[in-house]
Amino acid sequence: MSLYSEKVMDHFTNPRNVGEIPDADGVGEVGNVKCGDIMKFFLKIKENRIEDVKFQTFGCGAAIATSSIATEMVKGKSLEEAMTLTNREVVEALGGLPAPKIHCSVLAEEALKAAIQNYYERNNIPYDKSLFPNCAECETCRMV
Repeated sequence: MSLYSEKVMDHFTNPRNVGEIPDADGVGEVGNVKCGDIMKFFLKIKENRIEDVKFQTFGCGAAIATSSIATEMVKGKSLEEAMTLTNREVVEALGGLPAPKIHCSVLAEEALKAAIQNYYERNNIPYDKSLFPNCAECETCRMV
């Protein structure tokens, strides 16, 4: 019996939205010091909607799968809708993850939010800073 669901394996072996957007409107990169996973999300925004999203992930199969499905879940959504994505929703969409791999879903949520925050900052758009992770002060992760 596999530790991973069929959906996790599918997103790991056939990841969606891999790559980078050279002229991205927002870029977010996060990493986990303990496991070495690094995720980078690229956003193309049009009329407050995520027109395109890509990712680059250095990490395990769960990290790749969570990145892949998170990009699918937010493509076409408004920034406000995308901001509501939680790591729990990412895990549920994949049909579950083993407990030691839940941190991968947290990184996917944080990478997305870091890219949205970067978009707001680049465009001098006011935003509520409390809605975004402060990885610089977190014990288990750091901004890369």
